[in-house]
Amino acid sequence: MEHTITNYFESDEKFHELYPMPVTALASRHWSPLEVSHKAAAFLATHKGVRILDIGCGVGKFCLSAAHYAPNATFYGVEQRKRLLEYAENAKDVLQVENVHFLHANFTQLDFKHYDHFYFFNSFYENLGVADKIDDSIDFSEGLFNHYNRMLYYQLKQKPKGTRIVTYHSMEDEIPPDYYVVKTVSGNLFKCWQKV
Repeated sequence: MEHTITNYFESDEKFHELYPMPVTALASRHWSPLEVSHKAAAFLATHKGVRILDIGCGVGKFCLSAAHYAPNATFYGVEQRKRLLEYAENAKDVLQVENVHFLHANFTQLDFKHYDHFYFFNSFYENLGVADKIDDSIDFSEGLFNHYNRMLYYQLKQKPKGTRIVTYHSMEDEIPPDYYVVKTVSGNLFKCWQKV
């Protein structure tokens, strides 16, 4: 079935048609719902040209949908798994989105000075071994979970006042105490934070 670009944003099911079936099967646990992306984009896209980083972007669903909802912002997605970024780039081509860039790296390799605000759908959780893993192509351990949380905490602590982050399904270990909750949605699963 052929789609216009806007058709893909009518529902999560339609958006998932951008991806092959094995990827779609992971969606309910690993990819952000469109409603979450829409609300996060509204909070994070504070001004024209704002740079927003998705930490552990997977197949790019958040970045691509948020970029649709906030066309004046620029979204960056960082992901360790090259295979997932190939799916993200393919979807980007179909959607013809210009304000999204995908980076093949571990987020610890990035300089957070290049980004204004952040989105975090607990991409470290796989390391605890209690969730369905996307695949076994990267290393997992509780030690890595703790290391990544400390690294993200440190990076967020260095950011200036006014920095925003949206967390979805987070344990909040990565959030420094000088960030306060501006808004919560979905029984506290979705939180909007700002540094004071």
